[in-house]
Amino acid sequence: MRIQQWLDSRLSTRALRPRNAAFVIAAIWMIGVIAFGIIERIADPETFPSIWLAFWWAIQTVTTVGYGDVVPGEASGKAMAAVLMIVGLAFLSVVTATITSVFVARRQAELAEAGKDPVMRRLDEIAARLAALEAALGEGGRESRSPEPPS
Repeated sequence: MRIQQWLDSRLSTRALRPRNAAFVIAAIWMIGVIAFGIIERIADPETFPSIWLAFWWAIQTVTTVGYGDVVPGEASGKAMAAVLMIVGLAFLSVVTATITSVFVARRQAELAEAGKDPVMRRLDEIAARLAALEAALGEGGRESRSPEPPS
């Protein structure tokens, strides 16, 4: 919760630009690589005799490169690998969608402020055409109405 509040305060005071977004993503990925490297080293010390080898494996796994030169040997290590892969893919998807959404919303706001939003312009055109149709139907409809047949 504190991380989210910190990110909100940092990103609200400064416009989220691709460079800033890339920095945030890289920082979170590095935290994940370090955390999972340490966990994997503890869970499977025979396969990962050094922390650096565990970090190398975590980087390969997070980036989905998976050279195969180092793979977990223990069941606990394989379970951690599965968690890292699933969380990594989910995280990448969510972050990409969120950042894209921020960029699209910002662009739409800029266009709206400048009066150049194509969607709003098209809606205005449709509203004008509808008003013209209603006016034409209102005037012509009264004149061309035939009297109701007697009952």
